[in-house]
Amino acid sequence: MSDLVIGADGLARCAWGASTPDYAVYHDTEWGRPLRGDDALYERMTLEAFQSGLSWLTILRKRPAFRLAFDEFHIETVAGYGEADVTRLLADAGIVRNRAKIEAAIANARAALELPDGLSVLLWSFAPERRPARPASFAELAPITGESTAMAKALKKRGFRFVGPTTAYALMQATGMVDDHIVGCHVTR
Repeated sequence: MSDLVIGADGLARCAWGASTPDYAVYHDTEWGRPLRGDDALYERMTLEAFQSGLSWLTILRKRPAFRLAFDEFHIETVAGYGEADVTRLLADAGIVRNRAKIEAAIANARAALELPDGLSVLLWSFAPERRPARPASFAELAPITGESTAMAKALKKRGFRFVGPTTAYALMQATGMVDDHIVGCHVTR
């Protein structure tokens, strides 16, 4: 399978982005587009953490339920969650019911509140210089970079959980800190 495919709509896409209609919409409208804002980035960080060990498609399809369950990922609200909220979330069949990930989401909201300049400023401080050209294939991309390792280390130092270097890089890809669309992909930033 080529890393670039032409969809039924005639548009060239990164191959993963053409594999399902859900992925096509996500690929075309969100993935790799610069995203800023503390709550928006907290949502993506949380969903990337929940994705660990699962398919992104599972998380993408459950995202509306996650948004409802986590009060639209409003950091201040989630930071105030207590044990009753953990119990409520563990009973919610619409989301991934993993206690460690739920507790990490709450701890991460609390840690985000402690950041003097906010989550967006911290995360974007690790964005690398824009590369001169898009990759020709996904084989050119590493799942971990120096920047994602540094981001994960800085987050862990500040009390964040479930944010290892691989998750940090996936977050960087998803939020446009890096542009990993393949050469020829119709998506532009």
